[in-house]
Amino acid sequence: MKRLVSFLTLVILLLTLATPAFASERQNAYPIVLVVGFGGWDRSELLGFKYFGGVSDIQANLTKSGYQTFTAGVGPFSSNWDRACELYAMLKGGVVDYGAAHAAKYGHARFGADFGSGYYPQWSNTNKVHLVGHSMGGQTSRLLTQLLEQGSSEEQAYANSHPGTVLSPLFAGDSHWVKSVTTIATPNNGTSLAIGVTNLVPYAQQLIAFAAAAAGIANEPLYDFKLDQWGVKRESGESFSSYSNRVWNSQIWCNTHDISAWDLCPDGAKELNSWVKAQPDVYYFSWANDATWEELLTGYQLPDVTMLPLFQPYAIFMGSYTRNDPGHVVIDSRWWKNDGVVNTNSMAGPTLGSSDIIVNYNGTSQIGKWNYMGEKSGWDHADMIGIDTSDSLGFTNINDFYSEIANTLGSLK
Repeated sequence: MKRLVSFLTLVILLLTLATPAFASERQNAYPIVLVVGFGGWDRSELLGFKYFGGVSDIQANLTKSGYQTFTAGVGPFSSNWDRACELYAMLKGGVVDYGAAHAAKYGHARFGADFGSGYYPQWSNTNKVHLVGHSMGGQTSRLLTQLLEQGSSEEQAYANSHPGTVLSPLFAGDSHWVKSVTTIATPNNGTSLAIGVTNLVPYAQQLIAFAAAAAGIANEPLYDFKLDQWGVKRESGESFSSYSNRVWNSQIWCNTHDISAWDLCPDGAKELNSWVKAQPDVYYFSWANDATWEELLTGYQLPDVTMLPLFQPYAIFMGSYTRNDPGHVVIDSRWWKNDGVVNTNSMAGPTLGSSDIIVNYNGTSQIGKWNYMGEKSGWDHADMIGIDTSDSLGFTNINDFYSEIANTLGSLK
């Protein structure tokens, strides 16, 4: 009998040890929302080739692990403001409202797509979400959180001075609906790649071509630029090449600050940081990465051999670019280290024009501050979402990385 008890005790002990530690540490069941970055696409586009994971479906893997997960394919080239409004409607439901004051100021339509009941209509102060944004998706997540909690004084003033104007709940403020914001390879201080559109538009063109090729689409990429608010929409029967040419040749790239090209450049990011702040009741996490090495004679940063070939020319440009023009953010050697798209020194959190506090994560998450999680050395911009070849070759394990993120978020009380 004693042997039986001892055997059962041993079995129970082994089963306990075999149970993942995070299972007993899970403190919340809030959904995870994956927010795409610049040039990103929805799960229904590109024949199902996923922005988060490519052929390895990160959303499905997290869902299988017990984390309710959504992917938000907001406008790939729109401003962070417009993307935040779209993200709000995607989750809560209803028609996108870009704001009456905002639409009047920038000269585009006030309303956009109708997302019906939304991914998470019960979203509220008690049913929060975790926002996880890659690249520009991190900026978008920060801005949405700011609007939810603090509202928009411009939109409120416009509604008060224009009888009959209905204010979107997004701009009313006092909505504490976000538990955490996680930024991954995010240009929180902008990227030198976006200084001017000379590099940014060609990069966007090549990114779409790369994604279409990876998805196995030869001629007509199943991709929507989602710029309807600007009147740039694919016409019935129009070829994708004609549609995309209209987008690339549009004056919105240069004639407005309500576009990604402005938000992603250091000057635009500094302006964004001046009013988008870390909220005291929200956890912020940031992940950095790099895929360049220092050339000894010049000090320039050059791309790793494993970097996606698409990124390498941009990595070389960013790895040596400097600027010291009056009235603009100074770009010096501290900006040279990069992942092929974003400067590594921009990823830990907002510093340009910002008073946010960044701390090194030591196992204890600090609320209202940026918990810097560290740097993924040798991971380029696409590695961080698992759509580079190095992931399939086993150099990175993208599902383990996102499981680590989910476990951290699930442990928040």
